[in-house]
Amino acid sequence: MTHHRPHPDTLGVHAGREDFAALGVHAPPLDLSTTYPVTDLDEGTASFDALVGGAARAANPIYARLHNPTVARFEQALAQLEGSRDAVAFASGMAAMSACLLAARQRGGHVLAVRPLYGTSDHLLASGLLGIGTRWVRPEEVGSAIDGDTAMVIIETPANSTLDLIDIAAVVRAAGTVPVLVDSTFATPVLQQPVALGATLVLHSATKFLGGHGDVIAGVVACDTEWAAALRQVRAATGGLLHPLGAYLLHRGLPTLSLRVHKAQANAQVVAERLAAHPAVARVCYPGLGTVANAHLAGSQMRGPGSLLAFELHGGHAAAAAVMAAVRLATPAVSLGSVDTLIQHPAGLTHRVVDAQTQARCGITAGLLRLSVGIEDVEDIWADLLQALDAAREAKAA
Repeated sequence: MTHHRPHPDTLGVHAGREDFAALGVHAPPLDLSTTYPVTDLDEGTASFDALVGGAARAANPIYARLHNPTVARFEQALAQLEGSRDAVAFASGMAAMSACLLAARQRGGHVLAVRPLYGTSDHLLASGLLGIGTRWVRPEEVGSAIDGDTAMVIIETPANSTLDLIDIAAVVRAAGTVPVLVDSTFATPVLQQPVALGATLVLHSATKFLGGHGDVIAGVVACDTEWAAALRQVRAATGGLLHPLGAYLLHRGLPTLSLRVHKAQANAQVVAERLAAHPAVARVCYPGLGTVANAHLAGSQMRGPGSLLAFELHGGHAAAAAVMAAVRLATPAVSLGSVDTLIQHPAGLTHRVVDAQTQARCGITAGLLRLSVGIEDVEDIWADLLQALDAAREAKAA
């Protein structure tokens, strides 16, 4: 009998809830325990050894830094959504990225990375803070740049903040046996599943779409069981655990993930088209307009263009600052993927830690704004942007 894999919309509702009937509950339970009684010392010792060694579970959780049932349910749900064997959750997206790099150090002395990346990821890699080197390459250079000391290839698609797309399958082929990490935060499992394209690790800043309501900071990595064990070892040793309340909020939000992503995406297409026609706007970066690298992948690798876009204003930094000051419905703040619309200035905020030359090469200019389109009525979103653009033009004229 063939196994039927449920649609992602169905998985979002039911994944990670397989034990609810046995528990006699309908809503996700929340376990806030920091420690667990050890009445059988031999069992406790064996559990401790297993969990410190990277096991996903043991007879006794021992201590919340090693295992928490609420966190484990969210990990199970995310793995099902991504089509991976396992997933490991962390206290933030950067904690997740750091754990991946620390685990990669066991495989080689450097990683290959493709820009643009999220600003803090770029900074962490460029700084060498974690003792692993970075070689910056273009996607088409991955194959020729790999050597015996290459531990991992890192890409982000769609890219932060220009929305450029990278052909995941092509990078995986070029990487050969070297694992490929894909930051898929902008796409979510609803629009993109890198594991099906050969990626080894899929990283999400779960703070963004997976949380979706601006009230939890978290990161998660979908991967196979071998990598999950390595990441759990790092998490146990460094304390990068996700708090169970955060896992509870993430798990609670997954049933509406698809609804939120598709509604925001529909809004973003309308907003992008209107921004492209506005005289104050020099360019719009959005896969749905065909104005980013490899935009065609939005119809094959991705199941849609997403709800993030960037637009550059003719007036440069002054115009961008004026728009951020003038918005009323949109929130001028970093982050993305929330139910409400957020707008921010990459060069001055999320990518401030990236040097100016790199920003310029990546197309992150002084007049560029990144817009995370929310699920509000699209006419209200556009009315707010329109009045803000008008205010910016008036400020420039004055």
